[in-house]
Amino acid sequence: MSFSQDLQHKKVLVLGAGVTGLASTRALIARDVNVTIVDDTVASDSEFSISNPSEVSVSDFDFLLISPGWKESHPLIQKAKGDQIALLNEIDLAWAIKEERSPGQKWLALTGTNGKTTTVEMTAAALRAGGLHAVACGNVGMTVIECVDSAESYDVLVLELSSFQLHWLQRAEFVASAILNIADDHADWHGSFESYAQAKISILDRSMTAILNGDDKEVVTRTAHWNGRKVFYSLDTPGPGEIGVVEELLVDRAFVADPQEASMIAEVVDVKPTVPHNVSNALAAAGLARTVGISHEAIGKALSEFTLGRHRIEVVAEGNGITWIDDSKATNPHAATASILSALSVIWIAGGLAKGADVSALVARAHPRIKTAILIGTDRALFATALAEHAPHVKVIEVDPPSDYQRGGASNSFMEAIVAAAQSHAGAGDTVLLAPSCASMDQFVSYADRGDRFADAVRKALG
Repeated sequence: MSFSQDLQHKKVLVLGAGVTGLASTRALIARDVNVTIVDDTVASDSEFSISNPSEVSVSDFDFLLISPGWKESHPLIQKAKGDQIALLNEIDLAWAIKEERSPGQKWLALTGTNGKTTTVEMTAAALRAGGLHAVACGNVGMTVIECVDSAESYDVLVLELSSFQLHWLQRAEFVASAILNIADDHADWHGSFESYAQAKISILDRSMTAILNGDDKEVVTRTAHWNGRKVFYSLDTPGPGEIGVVEELLVDRAFVADPQEASMIAEVVDVKPTVPHNVSNALAAAGLARTVGISHEAIGKALSEFTLGRHRIEVVAEGNGITWIDDSKATNPHAATASILSALSVIWIAGGLAKGADVSALVARAHPRIKTAILIGTDRALFATALAEHAPHVKVIEVDPPSDYQRGGASNSFMEAIVAAAQSHAGAGDTVLLAPSCASMDQFVSYADRGDRFADAVRKALG
């Protein structure tokens, strides 16, 4: 795609006035493109004029740029496809800009149901430790298009890509990509687990090398057909051409001169918190970093200095032998399972919007670690049913918002009631764990708001 030939002075309809849509709009306007933005929610304080979708006619436009959350079934998209109007997306638009501005810039990409943000940030840290100017972007931090259009001259972008973004992707190409895991999520958007999984695997269509989780059966099975270079990583002893764990060391047998030998990347204890899924994330990050030549020493240094972002297995407080952990980022069953299995005796705070996910497998696997379940939110009945079936011994407490609580409001009475319920059932040796396995928007502004309110309520309760 050449802007001078294909987009300049053309009319583009941008679907979505969120972060992605607005960033794309700025890039387009800067290149003399005529842009109209539509969104179902029109913000009065937006820097641009935003229309309601019902107010525009698709046939008036040359291109549609689709923000990731918009479903293919949306009438505007269906109309555009019927009229053979070209569909664009932010990632491909950014790629086109990159090809014009910085053709030598390399892109690494990563997807998965869980662990994406942590792993792209680990990878970017490793690249910087190795002397490259790199940044994590995409579904974390800045948008890809903002990074490409930035005054910063990045050597490498590390893209976190959701299944929504991958669904629309057509042009961007990656030196390497990683798939961390594939578990039930976003069935409400994709229509089925199969479609969701296919969107994840499609990242390989644009990749030269794949860094793949050998401990995840879905990843192993669904990538068997792919003929590019595959590097598997696992928490087990690696074979030749793999990355893994030997005794207490993370080792590389893939990016070494002699695959019969192994090079040390880091000690397992260098990865904090030292829990299995976080060590797995570190192995994926190491694999991606090695594809662009970062030394084992630089990767090891970066991993030893790396700390998780907020709301990811974050210890909020410890007292009276009880540990309080905010893992509000655990918004699906796969993430919540890993979080629960990281502790021995859990007071589990769960519930919210399940997004069509099945929580039965989570409870069936993790219930030996669950002492008490505190259930909240729109889909809490799913958890109550699963617990009754698989773990009838687990005490279940349901907490409703007090009358004075409003989503996003000043009062934190709801989370304070949740924490009070947890405190009354927790004893020495227990972990009170906010790992809801659900999206937050039914009762909180975001997963971050949910986690912040939890931390505030815990600190208030413990004095």
